Amino acid sequence: MSEQFTPNNPLPQEAKLPAEIASFSPAVEAEIDAHLAKYPVKRSAILPLMFIVQRERGYLDPPGVAYLADRLGVRITDIWEVATFYSMINTKPVGKYHVQICRTLSCKIMGAGKITEHCAKRLGIKPGETTEDGMFSLSEVECLGSCGTAPMMQIGFDYHENLSAEKVDEILDSCSRGEYRYSMKS
Repeated sequence: MSEQFTPNNPLPQEAKLPAEIASFSPAVEAEIDAHLAKYPVKRSAILPLMFIVQRERGYLDPPGVAYLADRLGVRITDIWEVATFYSMINTKPVGKYHVQICRTLSCKIMGAGKITEHCAKRLGIKPGETTEDGMFSLSEVECLGSCGTAPMMQIGFDYHENLSAEKVDEILDSCSRGEYRYSMKS
């Protein structure tokens, strides 16, 4: 007895789009179409489409948000509401290597604060900042679900667990040399 949810009034306000709307290659448009085909309600594709826009544009910028609102038939504010809820959606530019350190209880108890301090000193930036060369951004984030292997950090979608200052240095050195390879694509 499942029924498709249809909102009574999905757009109580007109969806006004800004002058600049992102555009994508035919291959990316096809990828977006494939995701939209999976969902009977287009709005349900919001997260996978955000990841695509972020991957293609570096972060979820206003023209990317306008594109999503247009494709999904929702208001700009509907896109921003979702984007600002999730720490994995970047709403400002981030470095090539976005170092995200878990700061919640298990990681904190196991030394996440020291790892954050070490990264900040090593990179010459504070959490929330990006290096001048655009290579690294440093963030503290909420639980990444790896409590048994704390402390941990994430670069892109890759988890690095049971961290020590030495292990962090190896990872950051690999990034600096251009040898770091992401294991997953968004």
